Amino acid sequence: MDVTTLYSIGELSRRTGLSVRTIRFYSDSGVVAPTTRSPAGYRLYDLDALLRLELLRTLRELGMDLATIRRVLDRELSLAEVAAAHADAMDVRIRMLQLRRSVLRVVAGRGSDPEEIKLMHRLTQLSGEERRRLIDDFMEGTFGSVDADPAAAAMVRAAAPELPDEPSSEQVAAWVELAELVGDEDFRDRMRRAAVCRAAGSTLDIESEAGEELMEFTRQKVAEAVESGIDPLGDRGAPVIDDLVHRFAEALGRTPDPEFRHWMAQCFEEAHDPGVDRYWRLVWIVNDWQVVPNLIPVYPWLVQALRSDRGARSSQ
Repeated sequence: MDVTTLYSIGELSRRTGLSVRTIRFYSDSGVVAPTTRSPAGYRLYDLDALLRLELLRTLRELGMDLATIRRVLDRELSLAEVAAAHADAMDVRIRMLQLRRSVLRVVAGRGSDPEEIKLMHRLTQLSGEERRRLIDDFMEGTFGSVDADPAAAAMVRAAAPELPDEPSSEQVAAWVELAELVGDEDFRDRMRRAAVCRAAGSTLDIESEAGEELMEFTRQKVAEAVESGIDPLGDRGAPVIDDLVHRFAEALGRTPDPEFRHWMAQCFEEAHDPGVDRYWRLVWIVNDWQVVPNLIPVYPWLVQALRSDRGARSSQ
């Protein structure tokens, strides 16, 4: 191709794949100006204009706006800088699409009603900064007072939930539920009390009397049951709780009868707040943390199993 060769708009169209109308628009707007005109007044373009037009087409296909492209072509902006900015913008767009895909999978999996769908969409549309602000507001509302326990606040802040860029449908569902939970003022009060107890390392009387060895055994067995999906009210849960009742009765010098089971349930119920337990379970899901047996809330399962009619009858 000779650098002195001049091309008509029709020839440029054939070489670039762009329509004559599009090339004429770029020419009229000054982005790719004609090099000269023929004696009959037709626009003619040189090799530089052809290369400029091919780069313009490529950048448009990558999603760049015409104003930015013009600045690149006029060397006001470097192509590398513009490409990096657009790559970052595409990353954000990709993450948003992945998030929407996860929301749609949640909707498809559980048949959500229109109001729930709108809520999920609104909450998941929040930017990463807005999601962090939501959790920061929860932390401030829960532990922001002058008499707040700093150890409790630090413990909860260290485990703040953060939705990943490519969440699973389970993480999306957990995040939506978590976002609703942290906005509840009553839950904030309960969370504050529970966090203070946990940060202080407070133990129940029954824990102290049973001893660390039995309590560790209990946490391990209940964690295994929870992770295996064993229903505390079902047939598979009965042998687990029966064994624990007998072990506690022996350690405390009591009879493993229904009255003792009821007493155990009352003791463990003192440290059980279903809402707080649910919060921590949702945090683990959102953060995709490996479940640590010692941190699994054992008391909800224990209390349910101890109050089971099936288990009470088996002790008789």
